[in-house]
Amino acid sequence: MPMLAEVVDAVVGIDTHRDTHQVEIALPTGAPIATTTITNDTRGYTGLLAWIAEHTPGPRLAVSIEGTSSYGTGVARAVGAAGLAVIEAEQPTRTTRRGRGKSDPIDAHLAVTFALQLQVDRLPTPRADGDRDALRILLGARHDLTLISTAQVNRLRALLRDGDNTGNNTGNNTGNNTGNNTADSTGDADGQLARGALTTATLTTLARRRLPLHATRAQAVRHDEIRRLALAVRDARRALAANQAQLQAIVDELAPGLTDRRGIGPIVAAQALVSFSHPGRIRGEAAFAALAGASPLEASSGRTVRHRLNRGGDRALNRALHTIALTRMASCPRTRAYVARRRAEGKTPREIRRCLKRYIARELYRTLTTTMINN
Repeated sequence: MPMLAEVVDAVVGIDTHRDTHQVEIALPTGAPIATTTITNDTRGYTGLLAWIAEHTPGPRLAVSIEGTSSYGTGVARAVGAAGLAVIEAEQPTRTTRRGRGKSDPIDAHLAVTFALQLQVDRLPTPRADGDRDALRILLGARHDLTLISTAQVNRLRALLRDGDNTGNNTGNNTGNNTGNNTADSTGDADGQLARGALTTATLTTLARRRLPLHATRAQAVRHDEIRRLALAVRDARRALAANQAQLQAIVDELAPGLTDRRGIGPIVAAQALVSFSHPGRIRGEAAFAALAGASPLEASSGRTVRHRLNRGGDRALNRALHTIALTRMASCPRTRAYVARRRAEGKTPREIRRCLKRYIARELYRTLTTTMINN
């Protein structure tokens, strides 16, 4: 298969930033023709296309852009809309930078050299927009909601567990004994709530609870904070439920039947679709496994022959595969039989999960390719 350098007249490399982009156009040999800086807006994109047309030595052109899903989203869309081939350039590593230094012109040139070293059938294309972009937004929102909600739940449990409800005018007169007993029972009830499940009914009860008479300032503040957190947690759960419903609707439209497979819910399916993007972006199931960090890496030495976990790749996709594996290990008879067989062979639990995730990556890739092509 020919290299990209053999089939193009020039390559444009773009190093993207928030406000400006550094651009270089170079020959297939890697020799620079011209460089420029454009603004990260519509005016800059229009100027870029005119600049490319002025300096390109021929019609066959590829544009290598770093950060196509970040600062380079706008320029990638503009270049793609103009009919130019867009390549998703990897961010330079320390090894790549060694002996070169760090600057915007250097990074633009590295984007060029990255593209020139690729085979024509292995050009990484940017992820698709549209519904995939909607999934990315929903997954990001869900991540934030989950982190905030977890912190709020922990805070609420701590307030319920450590609350002091025994200080209502204690010792003022003998008539307060009954009130103190009521406060003690309230404190015990709060302790039970802290240890139990915070259901929607429980959260509603906490939000509607009234402040006891003759409460101290500390108790009043604690009461108000418990009410605020109960309302916040309840609202966050409603938002998460709505988020999941939106994910389910988009997943069903893009890949019908995907969530019918064991262990694949709307959240896991959405992450798989975001990482996979569209048929043709990933050249094969082995590449998909490598992207997911599920490809085996040699870890043999002497008489020991084994493989270890791949800690690279898309970690969000890897977590999705991990979730599927754990679910199937707990509920799928076929998977449980496989785990038992591998354990008898001397495999560790971590090695068994690695093997399962590799199989799941193969299944997921084939399902997505078939489903999305037919759809």
